[in-house]
Amino acid sequence: MSDSIKGPAAPPTKLDGSPLRIAIVHSRWNKAVIDALVAGTIAKLKETGVKESNIVVQSVPGSFELPLACSKVISGSHVQAGATATDLLGGLTSLTSPNPNSRTSTPAPQVASMPQQPFDAVIAIGVLIKGSTMHFEYICDSVSHALMRVQLDTGVPVIFGVLTALTDDQALERAGIGRGASKGHNHGEDWALAAVEMASHSRKWSEGKFN
Repeated sequence: MSDSIKGPAAPPTKLDGSPLRIAIVHSRWNKAVIDALVAGTIAKLKETGVKESNIVVQSVPGSFELPLACSKVISGSHVQAGATATDLLGGLTSLTSPNPNSRTSTPAPQVASMPQQPFDAVIAIGVLIKGSTMHFEYICDSVSHALMRVQLDTGVPVIFGVLTALTDDQALERAGIGRGASKGHNHGEDWALAAVEMASHSRKWSEGKFN
């Protein structure tokens, strides 16, 4: 048993992600680590009850692009939730198809399943590994502050899933794929739990409920 005191305490109540819609926005730098973190995040979201259809994954080139992407994804989800299938697809005739039960083959409208709610939380995932220049420090600082600003400006929880590692091994271990005897712990699982908890809190708090 580890003697470390690090890590979050368990939430006071059982998490229920079934009513939630969550976005994951990840960078593509350091792909092996990113892939493991995203997989761990998705698995834990599903474990809490978040429906697969309510998990949306988007990617951007690097961590520097995460704040803008998160902001646009949040605003876009509000547009999406308020739109109809016809709005989003431009009223294309492809929305209809011949009715096999009709003698005249009159096109019958197909029902499209459209998202009915904006995102309750966004998880921003990136991996920064220190090199030989100050680039690491500049990006870490900028991205941290910008992601905080996105959640304060939008009122939507943005979970900070950006690893800031000093070595390759530190990054691998925090994705649960360490090269040593101990594979480490996949922090994507923690980010998923944080997203579900904060999304649930935000829903209640916005309704004036604090129990």
